[in-house]
Order: sequence, then C-alpha cells, then structure tokens
Amino acid sequence: MIIGLLKDPPFEKRVALLPETVVLLKKLNVDILVETGAGVKAFVSDADYQEAGATVVSRDAVFDKAEVLVKINPFTSDEVIALKSGQVILAVLNPFQHKELVTQLAAAGITAFSLDVIPRISRAQSMDVLSSMATVAGYRAVLDAALHLPKFFPMFMSAAGTIRPAKVLILGAGVAGLQAVAVSRKLGAVVEVFDVRSAVKDEVQSLGGKFIEVAGAVDDKAAGGYAVEQTEEFKQKQRQLIHDHAVKANVVITTAQIPGKQAPVLLTKETVEQMTPGSVVVDMAASTGGNCEVTQNDQVIEHHGVTIIGKSDYPSDMPFDASKMFGNNVLNFLKLIISKEGNLYLNFEDDIVKGTCVTHDKQVVNDRVKQLLNL
Repeated sequence: MIIGLLKDPPFEKRVALLPETVVLLKKLNVDILVETGAGVKAFVSDADYQEAGATVVSRDAVFDKAEVLVKINPFTSDEVIALKSGQVILAVLNPFQHKELVTQLAAAGITAFSLDVIPRISRAQSMDVLSSMATVAGYRAVLDAALHLPKFFPMFMSAAGTIRPAKVLILGAGVAGLQAVAVSRKLGAVVEVFDVRSAVKDEVQSLGGKFIEVAGAVDDKAAGGYAVEQTEEFKQKQRQLIHDHAVKANVVITTAQIPGKQAPVLLTKETVEQMTPGSVVVDMAASTGGNCEVTQNDQVIEHHGVTIIGKSDYPSDMPFDASKMFGNNVLNFLKLIISKEGNLYLNFEDDIVKGTCVTHDKQVVNDRVKQLLNL
C-alpha cells in the first residue's frame, strides 16, 4: 500500500507526518510518498523525509499514486475533484461544519476518515487529535495571555513592594482548559474554572484551580465528554456567575465548544465593558463564533481597554511538537487499517474504524454526521 502525505495550505505550519513517523510506518510494510515541501514550515526538509525512507514527489503524483492520502486540514473542493473513486483520505475534516464537503466526498466515492470524530473511548485515546491539539492550544493560550497582560502572573515580594498574583478565569475544563489551568498555576496565577460538567471538578482541583459550579446543569454522558445545550434558566444563572467572576479577573480564557453548533456565548459585551482596563480575554472558540460576544476571529482587538484575542489555531504556532503529536495519532489510527502484509484493511466491525469513517461506498455512513447535518 502507498500512503501519500500532502502539503497543507499556506496558513498551516504543521505537517501530518514527521520523518520519525515515516520510519515507523515503513516498518508496517507500506510505501510513503511525500509532496515536495510538505514539512518546510514545521522545520523538516525533503531530504529529512528521504532519509527516513519516503519518496518525495510532486503534488499530482501523490494524488495519482497514493491509496491513502493524509493531511491535517479539510480537503478543498478542488482537491476532492483530484481524488479518484476508491481512494482513502485521512484528515480533520470538521464534517459538522462542512456539509457540502461531506456530500461531495460521498458522491466521488471517497472513503473519508475524519480524525475529529474518533469515538472518545479508552482504546482510541492514542488517536485523539482533538485532545492532542487541545493540549498545545491550552499551553499557548496562557503564554499569549501572559505576554499581553500588563502585569506579572506570579506574586513578587521585593524591596520595591509586593506584586499580587494575577487572577485567571478559565471557561471550560476540557483538555485545553485543564492544560491552561496547569500552565497558569505554574506561572503563579490564582486560577478559577467554570464548566457545566461537574465530573471535571476533581481534575480542576487536583491542578490547583478553584471550581465554580452552577447547580442544575444537564450532563449528558452520551455526549462523549463534550458540553451539551443547557436550559434557559441554567444559562441565566451561568451568565450571572461568570459575570461576577470575570469582572474581578485579569485574564479570561474561554474554551467551550459544542460539536456541530455555534460556540455558546459565555462572556457578554456588558461583562467585558465592566472588566478592569488592561485585562485580557483569550477566546479559543473564535472559529465557531466565539465564547465572548465581542470576539473577532483571527483578530486581536481592544474593547473598553480590554484586549480580546480571537484565536483557534494555536497548535499551528507550535508546529514541531504539534506535528509530532498529530503524527503519532495518525500512526496509531493507520495501524487499524493496515494489514500485516501492508495492504489496506478496512474493518468496519471495529468501533474506531466505523466511528471515524464519514463517507464510504458513495454514502455518508457516520451516524453522528448524518444526524447533525440532517442527511
């Protein structure tokens, strides 16, 4: 079998497979084609891939010869047209937001695996790109906030006086939120955390954060660890509690997202306007509408003296280690669809293979995707 590594769009600095991962894939009796310049922005040369055992070829050659094509970002319409019926693709397709892409892939006869819909079960943890990239994002978000904040994170005691530690409020205690808690605490900040899922309280406290809880939250275990829609009564209590804590914080980091829907607005314009001038908001849900009402995606703005950073692509800012983590996730998934002889083996009896597949045999086969897109 031939696996093809494609170069991602110019805005993306990561690459789906590093040479070290190529070495491990070669041991599975497969051949690797790498598009020229695929890893340049992740500080990897074509010579590095060749030394690892890959063959560096043109983009057209990858599309023509590879049975499985791998990249990070969703395939564009033009890229789908370049694919051949029966080929397999592996990427973060974000199918809940790209209905046209899903239907185009199905019509083209492409077997598409979307790494962002891998079932959240124990056996799939080593393939969970969302968790891997959220780890990077949570880390970078805190550093970004610290650089924009006009005061120290830790407490300082010196002859010049005592500097009080910064107060950080984190909205959402998923992987990104928990990483943000850990890094904020390491930098010496006082950290408060809000999440509708009471199950994360112990994790927050174990990292040194104070958990803020609103009674009456809907906690759907079938949501796979994600937050779910709440009642209007709960939302009103939530807004007030978040407001009360946000106006006292120096930094607010928001991470809350709901698959297939706009990110919930947790930080209102009114709240931002009552925050202390010089405060910083980092909205990691900016690409899906933002948790902050005044967020502008991919923009750093100032509103009433408060800096609002709308950024959802932090992993791309740390391309080497982010690529390493992503590549390990890809490798562990590919092991499920490669036979001992190095051939393509699609076992749809496997829960992970089935749950990650979006289109196959000219049909949309993923139940979650079909339900959310009304297909």
